[in-house]
Amino acid sequence: MRIIVVGGGGTIGRRLVPALRSRGHDVVVAARTSGDVHVDLTSPATVEALYREVGPVDGVVSVAAHGALDEFGTLTSDALRENMRAKFFGQVDLVLTGQHHCADGASFTLTSGIFADRPWPHVTGGGVISGALHSFTRSAAVELPRGMRINVVSPTLVGDSVDAFGEHFPGLRPVPMGELVDHYLRCVEGTGTGQVIRAYR
Repeated sequence: MRIIVVGGGGTIGRRLVPALRSRGHDVVVAARTSGDVHVDLTSPATVEALYREVGPVDGVVSVAAHGALDEFGTLTSDALRENMRAKFFGQVDLVLTGQHHCADGASFTLTSGIFADRPWPHVTGGGVISGALHSFTRSAAVELPRGMRINVVSPTLVGDSVDAFGEHFPGLRPVPMGELVDHYLRCVEGTGTGQVIRAYR
């Protein structure tokens, strides 16, 4: 299959892209400033341009954006909307635009996060974004055309990010990278749709 991985050079992408290629898939890496093609998830015009440049694909995986930490006492609705631009609306745009460009039966795999289910300090935005992505995925699965599928992987702290973010989430058990990559592979290669894959115990 021909697959776009948005954020293919990032923490998850660096593990996922080689795994996909080792299984015979033709992977196109998309990112803001690196990769095979460029896309900025805050810009709908670049999402449209991405699909026009790459042409029909059999799968789209988004592992690009992450929500910023916040402080509830000073959080504003403007800051929340800004936080949602890439992580929520950008991923949604990959689907809404992609449905018109991808091949019949193509799959979309998005990325949310544990804070949709487990409240935690300083991630109100992350919780709102992830919960919205879960609802969008379930709704889109009902209406996507031409046999297309959509799922969302919801990780806890990922293994390769413990050094960078572990201090912010003490006691949060990380998901091993191999286990996380397997979740994405099953979304791409499987038959399920409308699923929220919770990559935590």
